[in-house]
Amino acid sequence: MSPAIEGPSRPAHRPFQGALIEIAEDVDKSMVEVGSWFVLERWITDAPFRHAEDPGQSDLDVARGTQAKQILEHHWDTWITEEDFTWIADRGINTVRIPIGYYHVCGADPSVLQGTDFADHFNVYEDLHAAPGKQNRDAHSGTSSPDTKFFTKQNMAHTTHVLTVLLTRLSASSLPNIVGIELINEPAPENHISELQKWYIDTSRALRKIDPRIPIYIGDAWQTDQWAGFIEANSQNLPFLVLDHHLYRCFTQQDASTPVAQHIHNLRDPNASTPQTFARISQKLQSAGSALIVGEWSGALNPGSLHGVSNEIEMRRDYIAAQLALYEQYCAGYYFWTYKKEHLGDKGWSFRDAVDAGVFPAQVGIWADRIRDKMRMGLKNKDNVNNGSNDSDDNTRKKDEARAKALDEHARYWAQYPGHYEHWRFSAGFVRGWDDAWLFFTSISSLPASRTVPELGFKGACVKRRTAEHVKEKGGSGSLWEFEHGYSQGINVAYDEMVTGN
Repeated sequence: MSPAIEGPSRPAHRPFQGALIEIAEDVDKSMVEVGSWFVLERWITDAPFRHAEDPGQSDLDVARGTQAKQILEHHWDTWITEEDFTWIADRGINTVRIPIGYYHVCGADPSVLQGTDFADHFNVYEDLHAAPGKQNRDAHSGTSSPDTKFFTKQNMAHTTHVLTVLLTRLSASSLPNIVGIELINEPAPENHISELQKWYIDTSRALRKIDPRIPIYIGDAWQTDQWAGFIEANSQNLPFLVLDHHLYRCFTQQDASTPVAQHIHNLRDPNASTPQTFARISQKLQSAGSALIVGEWSGALNPGSLHGVSNEIEMRRDYIAAQLALYEQYCAGYYFWTYKKEHLGDKGWSFRDAVDAGVFPAQVGIWADRIRDKMRMGLKNKDNVNNGSNDSDDNTRKKDEARAKALDEHARYWAQYPGHYEHWRFSAGFVRGWDDAWLFFTSISSLPASRTVPELGFKGACVKRRTAEHVKEKGGSGSLWEFEHGYSQGINVAYDEMVTGN
């Protein structure tokens, strides 16, 4: 499992143009992890470890083994190919999360290896997963040693250097499809909370000097409320921090003793702990101009959860569907761990096997050809089809009707509570939100029919940015919340109109 750079599955494709570019970083993402491509995990792919030094569990073990250069180059060239990216895109996935180690960045700047365990063993690729010194005890942090030495002044400073090298290289290459960078994966700070907080702040500031717009992801170390509060407290000085939460239900004794039907209920019941947490954290982060993502999840279940189950495929399908519904409601994105495994048949951990087995939907997202049909069929005023009406006129008419209805409901609701209001701000926000959503949908003119349509994902960041523009143009007041509410409603109503025709 992983820290990462993140980028969509089709590197050459960018369906955003003109004014849309300014909110392109806020696109919602249907996602999968490309695990064990660069940061190797033996349980996913065993082949690169066959000549590794004992204990043969980490990248460093492979680097210290025999034939390391040939083995790694062959693996990098063959584990993930264009065929894989085509298969991923054909399922509707528009973003992949690629775990890398700091040592993979040495191609951009050899200094990232100085004074580290990899100094004599790697001269490879570019790109970040494992941090110098290791940020947790797991082998996927680069070495098989259980020692966690990241939380030293030297290693934390060195990791900041690695990240700045990486982002500088990515920015200089003008790649249009890098949608975020995660600082470190699954940190285990234990007694180093304050040091990690300071490092997050200092490193984010350093990266913001290189690219002021790119989303920066930070791991919640399974302390979601605490780190959501950290983002909220720093939202003015460090915009667009995104909280990464990892969710599995197969590792603990409690997971094993919980039947799969109960797991499904606990994900679907809005009063259960996980949906309550997601609702609370999502609202807090959106108000801070941020968002929640599930950076890792899977369909894996402990065998104990399947004891006595007569239809395993059906229960696995329902379990995945319950997760997808929860994440779609509260998250800006969610990455299934992992894309594939060397040995076939794992329906819980392998996305490709899960799709083939029918426990994961064959396709996700909103497809361009379906939206084009909606635009042709639903956006035409039936009374004006033959009298010169066009899509632009119909969009304006529908927007005005929806705005008037939403404004009337807004005004009538708040009339119950006497006070000073500026409902015109709600109206302005609604129009701005509708127009932003419309820009995403109308970008389908540049998309193949067999590709998904981009959707607004980081709505909190959009609200914050558009509110700042509104204040600059119209001035501030105590009623800016009305603009924000209007903006959010405008996005949601436009989305419903385009997708469902309602």
